[in-house]
Amino acid sequence: MSTATVTSKGQITIPVEVRNKLGLRPGSRLAFVPTASGSYEIHAQAASIRDLKGVVAPPPEPVTLDDMDEAVASGAAEHWT
Repeated sequence: MSTATVTSKGQITIPVEVRNKLGLRPGSRLAFVPTASGSYEIHAQAASIRDLKGVVAPPPEPVTLDDMDEAVASGAAEHWT
């Protein structure tokens, strides 16, 4: 069983085994869910699509819908022929 100590600021360090099991990374969010017995379950919250903003750099020039349609058609043609 993994344990952690609460600091005077109310913070804990989550043991590495728990972080790995839950897939936690810096910035991950946890939900503390009360149970019927009065204890709590800890759940790693799924990342929001909004968390991905800025992960990929914008293209050097805007891409039109026609450009996208052409790229999709070209990729499909390569895959299916």
